[in-house]
Amino acid sequence: MLLRDLLPTHKLDAHLGEHSVLGLSADSRKIKAGFVFFAIPGTKVDGLSFAQQAAQQGALAIIAAHPATRQIGNVPLIGVEDVRLALAQAAARFYPRQPATIAAVTGTSGKTSVSVFTRQIWAHLGHAAAALGTTGLIAPSGATYGSLTTPDPVTLHQTLDQLAQDGVTHLIMEASSHGLDQHRIDGVRLSAAAFTNLSRDHLDYHPTIEAYLSAKLRLFDTLLQPGQAAVIDADSDSASRVIVACTQRGLKIFTIGRQGKDLRLIASRATTTATHVQIEWQGQRHDITVPLSGDFMVSNALVAAGLAIVTGGAPVSVFHALETLTGAPGRLEKIATYHQAPIFVDYAHKPDALEKVLQALRPLTTGRLILVFGCGGDRDQGKRPLMGEIAARLADVVIVTDDNPRSEDPALIRRAILSAAPKAQDIGDRATAITAAIDMLQEGDALIIAGKGHETGQMIGTQILPFSDHEVIRAFVKEKAA
Repeated sequence: MLLRDLLPTHKLDAHLGEHSVLGLSADSRKIKAGFVFFAIPGTKVDGLSFAQQAAQQGALAIIAAHPATRQIGNVPLIGVEDVRLALAQAAARFYPRQPATIAAVTGTSGKTSVSVFTRQIWAHLGHAAAALGTTGLIAPSGATYGSLTTPDPVTLHQTLDQLAQDGVTHLIMEASSHGLDQHRIDGVRLSAAAFTNLSRDHLDYHPTIEAYLSAKLRLFDTLLQPGQAAVIDADSDSASRVIVACTQRGLKIFTIGRQGKDLRLIASRATTTATHVQIEWQGQRHDITVPLSGDFMVSNALVAAGLAIVTGGAPVSVFHALETLTGAPGRLEKIATYHQAPIFVDYAHKPDALEKVLQALRPLTTGRLILVFGCGGDRDQGKRPLMGEIAARLADVVIVTDDNPRSEDPALIRRAILSAAPKAQDIGDRATAITAAIDMLQEGDALIIAGKGHETGQMIGTQILPFSDHEVIRAFVKEKAA
């Protein structure tokens, strides 16, 4: 691709515009001869401070926001209003292929489950489908673990291009508030989008909950085009705000839930392994057994069903597919049973999610509801006592342990939680906390280990040490059985 084609809206020197672009990146360490370097201004470090390194490594051009000079050495500096947006649009041009149908889901909780369920429904309908998000990439060719809910634009568009080449026609992707705010999804040719819910999260990044919602609304008021479909969980407290934004944008609104107008939940009855639901679609009622526990999981499944329907799926076939769903890794996932008591792992690491998972398990538990959880370091500190209060109120036994403390003192994180849960046990070592909780289980009890879900590492300081809640549970139960 020629540089003038990569940056078609910029006036370039005729000679410069004819140069072939061999790659692009915002990471100066990845720059090679013929690459374009995008100097993204950051909160801690400005990408321009790495421009000299990029130039020395053979950068063809450097893209920056209002540069003070016109070149570094003999490498031209090209000024743009928004470097992140320019990178996303350039990545979409450099890697032009995308699956024909792409849907995105945003919200505080439920994004991963919705994406996994939508992929499963599409596959049930006969489509070559993939899902991209917190747990990585799930495609017909296999699964690959990822580290970001929404990848950087270059990685994202490389992935889309490869998926299209591999014959994938349908893709569901998670859209995080960070990804939306940082223009990572700009350039993706969306067909539809969905909103699950909004609750306190990421206030270490967003200055207010209003700013957090505004970032998520970009998916609807900016990225979706008029006439495209938006699926909304009408039972969410923020649903009305999202509906207003979608209406103003001219989107086709599809609502689900007990207050939904399109796919309405009439009734539900949960067991430890499934939920029996009755839904109404265009005046007809359908009785379905969804192999998932908890009303919030049913909501996620209905959002996925909505996405499948608005992207062309036959409703009755979609409803049949709901009965075949399997949960996402680490999302209210039953790992083992000990003394006839189920042991679950869930990714809940924010107040609303923790409250929902405890509320889901309470009616299914005849004995004690036991909880092991912690909070991550270098993140929103205000949610720690909130989660402690929820734990103390909804669980019978609480053990506060370490999550991913990162650079913070783990004991101080636990102390903040314990300030609102004074009767909770304090066991810092996560493996010890988990085994202590399992060891106290009796018939009728249920144990939920929350916070890390699918993760296979624990971040302590700057290191990620191997750690899996799943492995600790299975090893302890196996040892006891022996």
